Amino acid sequence: MKILVVGAGYVGLVTAACLSSKDNTVVCVDTDPSKIARLEKGIIPIYEPGLKEVVDASIASERLKFADGIKAGFARLGSDGDVPTLVFIAVGTPQGEDGSADLRYVLAAAKEIGQALTGPAIIINKSTVPVGTADLVKGEVAWQLFQRKCFIDFDVASNPEFLKEGAAIDDFFNPDRIVIGTESEKTREQMLKLYKPYVKQDSQLLTVGVKEAELIKYASNAMLATRISFMNEIANVCDRFGINVEDVRMGMGTDSRIGPAFLRPGCGYGGSCFPKDVQALVRIAQSVGVDPIVLNGVEARNKKQKQYLFEQIVAKMGKDLAGRHICVWGLAFKPDTDDMREASSIDLIRALCAAGATVSAHDPVAKEVAEHVFADLLRNAKLKLVEDEVDAAQNADAVVLVTEWAQYKTIDFNQVKNVVRQPLIFDGRNHLDPAALKSLGFTYSGVGRA
Repeated sequence: MKILVVGAGYVGLVTAACLSSKDNTVVCVDTDPSKIARLEKGIIPIYEPGLKEVVDASIASERLKFADGIKAGFARLGSDGDVPTLVFIAVGTPQGEDGSADLRYVLAAAKEIGQALTGPAIIINKSTVPVGTADLVKGEVAWQLFQRKCFIDFDVASNPEFLKEGAAIDDFFNPDRIVIGTESEKTREQMLKLYKPYVKQDSQLLTVGVKEAELIKYASNAMLATRISFMNEIANVCDRFGINVEDVRMGMGTDSRIGPAFLRPGCGYGGSCFPKDVQALVRIAQSVGVDPIVLNGVEARNKKQKQYLFEQIVAKMGKDLAGRHICVWGLAFKPDTDDMREASSIDLIRALCAAGATVSAHDPVAKEVAEHVFADLLRNAKLKLVEDEVDAAQNADAVVLVTEWAQYKTIDFNQVKNVVRQPLIFDGRNHLDPAALKSLGFTYSGVGRA
């Protein structure tokens, strides 16, 4: 099939790379010419395990190409006559001032598609968009075609992504399910044909209406966020009783009706999806007169949870942290990514610096991103980004783990003990072994972990 992917960000680039790996011809377009130039040389702008290998292989086979505009992308793709081109819209939907999804980039893409279409197409919303967005896209494309006095057959479908950062390639090639939202049998057949090579069973291909598909994405992310916030609330209860949340979590997770996924307590969720999508679903519910009681609670608990580590540090060390030096391990919002959007490390480090502390921080891959996020603190020498995790702990009054990178489990804690000023560890993800650390003389504090 011939496929145009609009947007070379996280979702667009992964989608383009993985679709081109199955003998489809794909052109990925973006409005940033410098990004396109780098991609053509195989330079990947994000950290995602396995992505570069897939991109390189598809470029070498000439199944994946890039262009710096939709019109140029169609030209590079060519036409298959009456066979519809698949056009994926995979642009950002940032949070608006009121928390709702900002559709300016989606509608700008739709406008440009309408101006550039020369043959039949199926336009597929891959971006996370509110219910009813497909109708807006269809209206914009139709209006552009009308102004051009062109009568081109096209349809608009919804195909939300469910990629986990850090495991996106595996998720694409081994999906739990693929959701296809369409009202057209012809579109359904084309989409099923496209995705057949990616599934082991037909039951993994879920076809629903367009509006249902749009809501599935938001509802799924909100449910996962709800599980995290619920477990964080239980962890706070465990703190008060002096009991171990890990035992409670295990007892819950072994119930087949509940399961263990997304029940790990911690210092709050972040990333590009959960915070934004929960707030967007709140606005969607309010727009149709539904009071989002549960969703508001999820959001409120997460905001509170992002203060958890700072509050624990203050409880042990006092409110005035002047002269104190804190080591932070992990800056990305989760392991195996350099994404720091809404990361808990941001709230913690800024709170520590505001209280007078200096901070040294380490992350295996997010250092370059952190240099932009914390440019002011770096300028004022409040924060130092360190290449080695043990070096980051040098003369620290406390070590705080924020991101559960696997390598932090294998650190030589005897070595850490020798370089810190105080053997005090705050584990914001319950990632480390409390008994082993206590045997070495560390004072350990986890989340709901008595």
